[in-house]
Amino acid sequence: MNTKVQTAQPVAPIQGGLLRPLLTVFVVLSAVTGLLYPGVITGISSAVFPHEAAGSLIVKDGKAIGSELIGQPFSDPRYFWGRLSATAPMPYNAAASSGSNLGPSNPALTDAARGRIEALREADPGNQAPVPVDLVTASGSGLDPHISPAAAQYQAARVARLRGLPLERVQALITANTDGPLLAVMGDPVVNVLKLNLALDGEKR
Repeated sequence: MNTKVQTAQPVAPIQGGLLRPLLTVFVVLSAVTGLLYPGVITGISSAVFPHEAAGSLIVKDGKAIGSELIGQPFSDPRYFWGRLSATAPMPYNAAASSGSNLGPSNPALTDAARGRIEALREADPGNQAPVPVDLVTASGSGLDPHISPAAAQYQAARVARLRGLPLERVQALITANTDGPLLAVMGDPVVNVLKLNLALDGEKR
């Protein structure tokens, strides 16, 4: 029995007549997907949602001082404190969003939580209420601008006392800066820390 061995046929080079349409398709698709589509979407977003498209910036006296979407560190006890941030080389670094990557059995995670509890107790020695968990843990992104209403209420008495404001007024500011669940059903109510602290600075004794 004769066995015929098939040999690989050489690949024919792209004919000159095919090169031009291939390049044309490449250029057209690059323009549509890389320029036209992003430009249209950006234009629509800027027209329909100008605040969000610009980064949800918070402006004071004509100057952008932050974003509603990115937290900022506060350590002065006259202000509400946000969540911990594990980003490097500084907290709330939007260019390096990350969590701590510490497992629940890692002593470093316990030490960080214990240190935050001690700081909260030192700032408000008379407050013996349980510390809300979001005040002693970092978010997965390290950029969370919100705390829970419970975390804000935990700090309300301290802030009111140090600012010489009625507790009821501080609690009203918390309520005014609380965002409800998305579409009224998704998630939990949250308080934007930066917006709340700016509202505090606008209050008079």
